Amino acid sequence: MKKTDKLEAILWSIALPGFGQLLNGHLLKGIIFIILEFTINIMSSFNQAIMYSFLGKITEAYGVVNYQWLMFYPCVYMYAMYDAYKFAEGENPRLSFVPFAFGAYFVTVGLMYSPNIFFGISFGPIWLPMLSLIPGLAIGFFIRYLLLKFKVQ
Repeated sequence: MKKTDKLEAILWSIALPGFGQLLNGHLLKGIIFIILEFTINIMSSFNQAIMYSFLGKITEAYGVVNYQWLMFYPCVYMYAMYDAYKFAEGENPRLSFVPFAFGAYFVTVGLMYSPNIFFGISFGPIWLPMLSLIPGLAIGFFIRYLLLKFKVQ
């Protein structure tokens, strides 16, 4: 059986956490991630909040989202992506988890700050966390670079 390459595993994990694990042959982990995805999604009303946000109805998105459940989502999502990446075909670069961890952290912080208004704009519970992923990954890659460059063997 041909193993999944890292890019394919990441892209399927972006589509739905657990798919990358299924492609890698880790059926139990994949099923657990899919169950977690659906549970958090349903309990937080995430899909409805996404729909309202994409339609520009930010106030309605705030009204339906359950933050207590949605706070679990960034870590589950990013860990599922990292896990799929880690076990896919190919070399695992040292400290490759760092950008994923910082991405999860920044998305979680973005979710916590999403009720606030920035520059006169209310980004809502979907857009601000999504936008927070960009600096999270950038800082994660930068910290990984520094750790690799200055780490004493």
